[in-house]
Amino acid sequence: MAHPLMPKATAVWLVENTSLTFEQIADFCGLHPLEVQAIADGEVSTLQGLDPVANGQTTREDIERCEKDPNARLRLAEKAIPVPLVKHRGPRYTPISKRGDKPNAIAWLLKNHPELSDGQIAKLVGTTKPTINAVRDRTHRNIQEIKPQHPVTLGLCTVAELEEAVARAQKRHGTTEAEEGTAEREEGSEATAGGL
Repeated sequence: MAHPLMPKATAVWLVENTSLTFEQIADFCGLHPLEVQAIADGEVSTLQGLDPVANGQTTREDIERCEKDPNARLRLAEKAIPVPLVKHRGPRYTPISKRGDKPNAIAWLLKNHPELSDGQIAKLVGTTKPTINAVRDRTHRNIQEIKPQHPVTLGLCTVAELEEAVARAQKRHGTTEAEEGTAEREEGSEATAGGL
């Protein structure tokens, strides 16, 4: 179950401003009932209470419903549940210790997935097209030390990102191969028709 943001501050406000039981408050805030009791007794350092109604984490009606029935439980409002973090595309930070691993990942991608474009490799690994070309042409300054390694095990991309890029590349490659195959069949049928 999801809990409100700043659970102790929310518990302070609920203790001071409602007649909810300690168990109800503890269940809503994700705390132990003894923690809520300590907050009520003033044994915990003085925290500023956080109004869960004003923050949209619950409603006044839900609090009133639970005040009337000690067995009822407060529910977190649907809009208060945070949406999962969507990772934005763009440049990403690579720690200094992993920057030396990029050519190894590039070499692995070039060897095992030649259908990937330079742009896709650059996005996956977080590198530049000149570096990709240097590894491909074997003109990279550390070419002697480059050993192909899987970029996921190096921590440069996720499995999902790699699979998505490969699927896109295969889809793009598959359509061009199908078009080429159709053109070759048409040429072959013309040659056969001309020979008859």
